[in-house]
Amino acid sequence: MTFLDWLAAVVLFLQLPIPLYWFVMHPQVNYWRRHRSAGYATGLLLSWLPVTIVLVIFRRELFRPDRAPAWQIIAGLALLIFEVWIFSRVKRDLGSARLVGQTELVGGGELEHRGIYARIRHPRYLGSFLAILGACFLAGTRVTWIVAGVWLLLTRMAIAFEEHELRNRFGTAYEEYCRRVPRFFPLLAEPREG
Repeated sequence: MTFLDWLAAVVLFLQLPIPLYWFVMHPQVNYWRRHRSAGYATGLLLSWLPVTIVLVIFRRELFRPDRAPAWQIIAGLALLIFEVWIFSRVKRDLGSARLVGQTELVGGGELEHRGIYARIRHPRYLGSFLAILGACFLAGTRVTWIVAGVWLLLTRMAIAFEEHELRNRFGTAYEEYCRRVPRFFPLLAEPREG
């Protein structure tokens, strides 16, 4: 494997488990709030372990044996850089604990609607999607693109779980936020105040 294959593999290792982790957490969030350590361990075991096994077993199908064309490398790296920028904005706006979902398991927190969250409701998922697209360009195989499509469907379902939980937790404040801020495509104009 080349350096670019390894880079794509690391991105996939970090991003692919995310919807699986939230499939474990969101539907049973009240249970996991009472058993946080077990929740983290279960979530990690049922998300990162299977993804790691799949990446190892199917590495030959996921990554091209030859070098990607220059335009694909540039596109892939540009998407990864953009994802790092989004991630840094989210971390700045949320802080580390909220970034990794600690408030979901505590059940507290407040509805974030400033910074990047004033323009898009799910910047973490958008950033993850861009990173996976970047990995697809770098890896350059049809299987990797299929994996990205499956990830997108799974992530959309995980977002539905998350939004259900946020509606339960924040009620009308979250409904109003949803009316003002788009789910996936960021506002390019100044955000509307609600």
